[in-house]
Amino acid sequence: MLCFRVKNGKLKAASRALPKLRAGWALVRVRVAGICNTDVEILRGYHGFKGTPGHEFVGEVAKVRGVSSAAKKKWLGRRVCGEINVSCYAYGFKPVCDFCHRGLKTHCARRTVLGIINHDGAFAEYLALPLENLHVVPKSLTDEQAVFVEPLAAACQILDQVNVEKFRSAAVLGDGKLAQLIARVLRTVIPRVVMYGKHEKKLALARRAGIQTKRVRGDASDLKRIKENSRLVVEATGSPNGLALAQHVTEPRGTLVLKSTFHGAAPVETWPIVVREITLVGSRCGPFAKAIALLRSGRLDLTPLVTSAFPLLDAPTAIAFAQKRGVMKVLLHA
Repeated sequence: MLCFRVKNGKLKAASRALPKLRAGWALVRVRVAGICNTDVEILRGYHGFKGTPGHEFVGEVAKVRGVSSAAKKKWLGRRVCGEINVSCYAYGFKPVCDFCHRGLKTHCARRTVLGIINHDGAFAEYLALPLENLHVVPKSLTDEQAVFVEPLAAACQILDQVNVEKFRSAAVLGDGKLAQLIARVLRTVIPRVVMYGKHEKKLALARRAGIQTKRVRGDASDLKRIKENSRLVVEATGSPNGLALAQHVTEPRGTLVLKSTFHGAAPVETWPIVVREITLVGSRCGPFAKAIALLRSGRLDLTPLVTSAFPLLDAPTAIAFAQKRGVMKVLLHA
């Protein structure tokens, strides 16, 4: 199969054998993959990953192994998206780790992560995942909608971690792909959501979705220029400088949700967290069922977030394009 692997900070085409399947696993033919900021950070050295990146996908089950005839019939040919954390249970480890025993499979001590940690991902013709990770895509959703399920689930995770209904307003720092999804998800529950971003075209996309916006410069001057505070702040800038601004705009005893992942360290002072008694919440992967339900409801229109699509063969060109100023979601089509 054709796949693209990380080599010296770039994507390089390679020809590899199809992934070998364990019992209870599926071979998935990738139909569409999305390029995420994490994929860009991987090229910069995030997690030291050297395999095939890509964790946002919709595909079709081509083969399953070690299951009953009824299970094969259920899965073969079905369109699916997939959760990216593969737990020790799926690898057959016994006993399972303490996190899996507690039901926290996304924090499994032995986990691999699709396209991020020791598990080849979706920038390929095929990938392999356990059946327990797969979710059937409803017929009412297009591939271009379904490819958003994984990042949308990450946005929905905030709803499971924070009692957002007690807030009348929220601030989202960042105007990129994940920030746009987070703002839209919060807007389904919270009356007033304000997005702080550097790019006017991206902020305009948020305003079309009923989200208020404020333009920032993205540097230290914002700490003096921005006077307003919020009880609920989500930091999704994808920048090392975002955390300082997030602390600045979180009011005393407020809640700050951290979403950014990037290669390297963030320069930050911790005293504002202590003095303001800010509650910090780290937030990562989330509930696929909730994300799929939101897409099916029609309450979110994500089509304006797609800037362009490329064939898989042009993956290096696509990921270079994805890093250009003003570009939102870039897709790879099989």
